[in-house]
Amino acid sequence: MKKSIVFSVLILTLAISSFTSQESKRTLPSVTVKTLDGKPFDTKNISNDGNPIIISFWATWCKPCIQELTSVSEVYDDWQEETGVKLVAISIDNARTSVKVKPLVNAKEWEYDVYLDENGDFKRAMGVNMVPHTFILNGKGEIVWQHTTFSEGGELDMIDIVRKIKNGEEIK
Repeated sequence: MKKSIVFSVLILTLAISSFTSQESKRTLPSVTVKTLDGKPFDTKNISNDGNPIIISFWATWCKPCIQELTSVSEVYDDWQEETGVKLVAISIDNARTSVKVKPLVNAKEWEYDVYLDENGDFKRAMGVNMVPHTFILNGKGEIVWQHTTFSEGGELDMIDIVRKIKNGEEIK
């Protein structure tokens, strides 16, 4: 009797840990956002040929967001060459303020894919409550890391995670 109880507890523990680890590796939801030219785009189509992806939720009124995206912009070419990473910037500006996004992106010369989430559907689906909020996806499109806020040097944490992904290291 004791052996069957111990065995049952062991099986239950393994099942729970398996479920938990699968739960933490979620992928992007399918939500329609807009390109800077106003065309619809399904977020499920964000991909990078098996390479890591950084997704940054930001807004034109958010100084730390602009600081983060500008800091990454300065080293983005090097990051792409080294790791193949792609950065996707998702503006959470509403319909009234989203007209400022394209001029800002052009002025900053950001080479990212930039999308508009004017109604906040993608933001809600991803559980974003404040910006900047950054996610990193592995080559399978699974979310392996996320962080809110930004401080100078924070981009170094991002590239460290991306390098670990490229080297096949587990992200904790």
